[in-house]
Amino acid sequence: MKKKLNVGILFGGKSAEHEVSLQSAKNVLDAIDKKKYNPILIGIDKNGKWFLHKKANFLLNSENPKLIKLNKSHNPVSLTPQSNGRINNLSHPKKRLLLDVIFPVLHGPFGEDGTIQGLLKLANVPFVGSGVLGSAVGMDKDIMRRLLRDADLPIAKFLVFENKSDCNFNRITKKFNLPFFVKPANLGSSVGVNKVNDKKDFSRAINNAFRYDKKILVEEYIDGREIECSVLGNENPIASVPGEIILKDDFYSYKTKYISKTGAKLEIPAKINQQLTKKVQTLAIKTFKVLACEGLSRVDFFLKKDGKVIINEINTIPGFTSISMYPRLWKASGVSYSKLIDQLIKLAIQRFKKEQKLKHS
Repeated sequence: MKKKLNVGILFGGKSAEHEVSLQSAKNVLDAIDKKKYNPILIGIDKNGKWFLHKKANFLLNSENPKLIKLNKSHNPVSLTPQSNGRINNLSHPKKRLLLDVIFPVLHGPFGEDGTIQGLLKLANVPFVGSGVLGSAVGMDKDIMRRLLRDADLPIAKFLVFENKSDCNFNRITKKFNLPFFVKPANLGSSVGVNKVNDKKDFSRAINNAFRYDKKILVEEYIDGREIECSVLGNENPIASVPGEIILKDDFYSYKTKYISKTGAKLEIPAKINQQLTKKVQTLAIKTFKVLACEGLSRVDFFLKKDGKVIINEINTIPGFTSISMYPRLWKASGVSYSKLIDQLIKLAIQRFKKEQKLKHS
């Protein structure tokens, strides 16, 4: 009988998207094929400390997104450079666990931005998703947009600020009309994002965005349908059927995405014609390649009334919650949740084997 692969599911983290990551980890654990893989849960608390967790009770209030929490563990672990995937058990040094592949389900800074990916590369272990470069540029909305713009791909107008004192309401409204959006450059899940309808909203939105990042974006409002497309692969990625987010709330906020059951409806597949479907899929793959992504990503778009498609952003570790678009779009494309995880692990191992053949001297 073929040996099961030890798959380290890495989740939680110091990011403001910590709770989303907990939900994603639960769903990956539920869906992973236990006949082929032995899942090992490694939770990172909000202080950045790593712990080994038991599958039965690693989460508190797991069914409630408002109250979900990482359970306490008394089993601290670490991963060090050139360990080849061997996890150090800090409480029991002689108990060393070897991971064959790591599945990071970390959203936002300290997990989706190239930091964890750099550590995993130094540890010489295969891991799911983009490498250091793709993760870093995919996380930074400023750099991402500059690369897409230079590749002549359609994006919204935007301004970048690193100091509150430079954020001038009159200057911004000369660049684009009200309303507009203010958001942290390095965060996802709509954390710290505010829609500015008038000058009264402006100061609050700027202060909120700077709470989460030292660099913020101000971006024009696009009046259009919200379309999302999932991408899977390494050198030859493929795109899923597109889906649509039909909003009932003012915009696709954190609450709408992960807490509210009535704020938005997901239309899968999106009700768009074949020509537009192909256009979205082609742009999704181009975006994935331009930003040096690997493994998986979800690309988000705005579809304007005139048929023009605008790229909003890429998400290199999209949500894997029960209502997340990434796995649901692949399910609608004929790839089950379990099969999707299997494919992602295979892609991670394939890339690792290819990299091991490279010369370093």
